[in-house]
Amino acid sequence: MNADKVIFSHSKPDNIEPIENVPLRTQVADRLREAILSGQLPLGSSLVETALAEQLNVSRAPIREAIQILENDGLVETIAYKGKRVKPLTVREVGEAYSLREIFEVMAVRRILESRTPVDALHEHCHDMTAAAEAENFSALTAADEAFHRTLIRLADHDLLMASWKNLYLRIHQIMAIRNRVERDLAEVAMNHPPIVKALEVNDADLAITLITDHTRILAALDPTIIVKQL
Repeated sequence: MNADKVIFSHSKPDNIEPIENVPLRTQVADRLREAILSGQLPLGSSLVETALAEQLNVSRAPIREAIQILENDGLVETIAYKGKRVKPLTVREVGEAYSLREIFEVMAVRRILESRTPVDALHEHCHDMTAAAEAENFSALTAADEAFHRTLIRLADHDLLMASWKNLYLRIHQIMAIRNRVERDLAEVAMNHPPIVKALEVNDADLAITLITDHTRILAALDPTIIVKQL
């Protein structure tokens, strides 16, 4: 046998992530959506295709397609003879978002408790919120906060609830961002979540429902009129 013979392994590496082929219109829509939700693109502001195309260094076609996606999301509207703009929020819409969020998240908590679904996944988001608060990273805190509530709804294992929540949460995200900017007590926002997880883990239904209800009503305590003006 030749001692210099090279033996090749045909095993596949398991630590290399595949390249995702994400359509350009989706990438543009994601970028614009984040700009709207964060307030970088204020509500009521006009969406001019040529300006956005130049800013994002793309052609007008994916901009046009992305804006259509956002219009389907309810974040953009068409104004006759004026074009597209970021859809403003009304006082009524803010109030309705408050009430629906409470209904959705209380329902999710009840289903998690009834099925005794493990909630380990929520700990990561609590940790991320704490780290973001300590670093005074507003954007990271808002992202972790949203991830916590998205995971809570996912753990409820109810497809229609998840679909409804996704549509609602685009608006809730905007309101939460304003709340966090106004209060700026990021540590308090982060600390509100671990007690919810603990109550779920010990299957304390009364406490878990009380905590999630109180938590969702924090936003409702803010005057919708003030929220709309700040948005």
